[in-house]
Amino acid sequence: MYTETGLPLTSRQHTRILVVEDDAPVADFIRQGLEAEEYQVEVARDGEEAETLADENEYDLLILDLGLPKRDGLEVLSSIRSGKKSSLVLILSARSRVADRVKGLDSGADDYLVKPFSFNELMARVRALTRRNSHAADTTLRVEDLELDRLARTARRGGREIVLTQREFALLEYLARNAGHSVTRAMIIEHVWHYVSQTVTNVVDVYINYLRNKVDAGYEHRLIRTVRGVGYQLGQLNGEGRNEIGAASGEC
Repeated sequence: MYTETGLPLTSRQHTRILVVEDDAPVADFIRQGLEAEEYQVEVARDGEEAETLADENEYDLLILDLGLPKRDGLEVLSSIRSGKKSSLVLILSARSRVADRVKGLDSGADDYLVKPFSFNELMARVRALTRRNSHAADTTLRVEDLELDRLARTARRGGREIVLTQREFALLEYLARNAGHSVTRAMIIEHVWHYVSQTVTNVVDVYINYLRNKVDAGYEHRLIRTVRGVGYQLGQLNGEGRNEIGAASGEC
C-alpha cells in the first residue's frame, strides 16, 4: 500500500526518527505529528543523550535542534558524521542567519529548517528526505560505471579512483542523486552551495568543467551532459529527447 506521497506505508512504519529538542512542548508536538503519520519516533532532550542514542541505535533521520543543553547541536552532528553514521539529519533551529544555515549544511546536515516553522513544511521535508533514503540500498551511489561512496566521500569510475575536492564531490553527489534527470544551475547553487540566487552564475559551469576533466576525461562515453536551455544531467537520458542534450564536446 502506498501513501499519497509515493512512500509505502510499510516504509514509514519502519522509519526510525530521533527528535533532538530540549523544549518539551515542541518535542511532544513534533513526536505526536510524526507518530500520527506512522513513523517510529524517539526523543532526546539534550546533546549528550542524543549522542548516546545515535551511537547505540540506527536512525533513518534525526531532527536536530542546535541550542541544546550539555552539548551543542553542531557538536552532535560532528560526532554523528565522524562516527560514519549514514543517518539523514534535518536541522530545526531558531538560528536563522544565512551563515548559520551554511555552517549547518557544510557540517553535514542534509536539510535546514528555521523556527518558527510550519508543521506541514516540516512534514514535507521529512517525506522528501526519507523518500530519498528509501531509494538508496546503502551508502553507495552508482550511475553506470561511476560509483560514489557517500560516507568515505570517494568516487571511482570503472575501478579507477577519482580525486575530488569537497565541493566537487558534493556537486557530483547531487548529480548522481538526480541521475537521468536534468537539474538547473539554480537548483545546483541552492543544493550544493546552499545559496538562493536570482541571477545566473558561472560558478556552476566552472565546477562542471572540473568534474568533466576528472570524470569523463579519457572515456569515449561521457556521463556529464549539458541540457540546452536547462542545465546538466548525469547518466542516460530519462524521457528527454536527444535533441535537447548538448553535444559530447564538453560544452557548458
